[in-house]
Amino acid sequence: MALAPGLDPDIAEQVAHVPTDPGCYLWKNAAGEVIYVGKAKNLRARMKQYVMLTDDREKIPLMMQLVAGFDYIVVDNEHEALVLERNLIGQYHPYFNVDYKDDKSYPYIAVTQGDLFPAIKYTREKHRPGTRYFGPYTDARAARETIDTLRKICPICSGTCAEWKRVNRLLAKHSDDADIIGLICAQKGRPCFDYHVGRGPGVCAGMIAPEEYAKSVRRVERFLSGQRRELVGELKEDMAEAAANLDFERAGRIKRRLEVIDGLDDRQQVVFPTSVDIDLIGFYREETIAGACVFVVREGRTVRSCEFILDKGLDVAEEELVSGFVKRYYDETADIPSEVDVAVDLEDAEVIGEWLTAKRGRKCALHRPQRGEKRHLLEMCERNARHALMRYMMRTGYADDRTNQALLQLESALALDEPPMRIECFDISTIHGRFTVASMVVFTNGRPDKSQYRRFKIRTELTEANDFVSMSEVLGRRYAPERMADERFGSRPDLLVVDGGKPQLTAAMNQLEQLGLDIPVCGLAKADEEVFVPWDDTPVVLPSGSASLYLIKQVRDESHRFAITFHRELRDKAMTVSVLDEVEGVGPTRKKAIMRHFGSMKKLRAASVDDIAAVKGVPRAVAQAVYDTLRA
Repeated sequence: MALAPGLDPDIAEQVAHVPTDPGCYLWKNAAGEVIYVGKAKNLRARMKQYVMLTDDREKIPLMMQLVAGFDYIVVDNEHEALVLERNLIGQYHPYFNVDYKDDKSYPYIAVTQGDLFPAIKYTREKHRPGTRYFGPYTDARAARETIDTLRKICPICSGTCAEWKRVNRLLAKHSDDADIIGLICAQKGRPCFDYHVGRGPGVCAGMIAPEEYAKSVRRVERFLSGQRRELVGELKEDMAEAAANLDFERAGRIKRRLEVIDGLDDRQQVVFPTSVDIDLIGFYREETIAGACVFVVREGRTVRSCEFILDKGLDVAEEELVSGFVKRYYDETADIPSEVDVAVDLEDAEVIGEWLTAKRGRKCALHRPQRGEKRHLLEMCERNARHALMRYMMRTGYADDRTNQALLQLESALALDEPPMRIECFDISTIHGRFTVASMVVFTNGRPDKSQYRRFKIRTELTEANDFVSMSEVLGRRYAPERMADERFGSRPDLLVVDGGKPQLTAAMNQLEQLGLDIPVCGLAKADEEVFVPWDDTPVVLPSGSASLYLIKQVRDESHRFAITFHRELRDKAMTVSVLDEVEGVGPTRKKAIMRHFGSMKKLRAASVDDIAAVKGVPRAVAQAVYDTLRA
């Protein structure tokens, strides 16, 4: 089996000596930079798929042209390989791995569990030991509002409070004297502002014991994990206890906290009748970019949704995109549900499920819903992912940059005098020479210009499909002098694209030569997405995932769609012609009435003259004519 083009044979020989153990492999370029990290159950077998190009992913040939070396790390099992893979991707951020587009740090809500009096805070910091993180939140305002609301329900210190920091400094100096420090705070401490407005428990003034404070922290963590029913139950018990002890002021405070939770529940959509904890993840992909949306469902309610932009799209397989995002997302969050729903079956779903189960401490599995409420909600996720991606592209001008890049790349690859600002593409559609039509689509400045689209009926009588004759005819009609002078057909194109390989390109060149026109032309073959040019027998291969290849494929596919649509219109119109059209006295209205009355031609053929005459609006003479025609 042949090696990947451009790959050093020494690398293939080195791969042959890689062990067959589980582990991770790191492909490197000539500069020694890691460009891809992967995991494998059998390192040697997996890496051979790359060097022999038996891996059918589109990016592999391009990637292997850049490979100049590799490293590998052996581990004990697939689960360890997955964890190591995620760590290595986070360390090196390889170009060919799926990652966040902007690689920005997303906000989290953190609880500083390592402190005697843990605080809650909004943060974008890297995860630190001794701190529990909830999120990520892609909406920073939503994260801050969640903290504000939560402190109304369970008063807890804020990590930004100066008084909490003062107490922490005292505790750090005298870690063995926590009780004494509590007394000092009670005598000399000054209650912070949060305490006075009911959002702080009074740690700064020694008004709460560590045990009681720890109870509030556990409630905060349960709330952020979506376990609100248990919290509501505890608060109701506390309120009843306070009322029984005639502590009506405390009972009133707890009642107000319960009202805050009720207000939250009113704003959250109930999506499941049962108490389930599920994350649903939907994706929407463009050529080299994708949007992802995560619906976080806890106790049957959607508690939040998060949106992300990824740096890979249609240039990688959907399974690879989904798997890469799932690993990245759950590597950075501690909020793991019992089920993660995605729209595709993942090859490593079992291993990812084991990894998530180990992180969660309880069972977690990946699932692909086929129908029902989960499938409906997953489709809603995909719609939200699409809107998130469109907003990002509008905000950043991503589409304009890609289009400009594509036009410049086409100018260089096809040896044009200038960027092809107007591209015309033609396609033929036929069935064995019948209903033969052609389409002309126009892209102006890299975008479809639908006002310039044209369609043609092929006039040449054909007994079988003949794309060459059809293409010659349509080009002769489009580029005839009278058409070139017709403003309705627009200006002269900067590039002419024909759907097909060398034969279609030759037919186009011959026709343009007969017309005395010098228009740059190329052919795009469907099989290997190769671009054929007149000045070279070897096709031009545009890089996989490049803006230029995406644009020229988009032009070709649009011309094919437009031709197929016209072809179907003609074919469907022809199929509506029936034997009734041959009967004198039967027009469209009577024909419709007859067919509506009988429902099918089979029942009409079995009908008598009286039966046909019973149709409203059909005279007996016409009924007789219909009957005689059907019998004939």
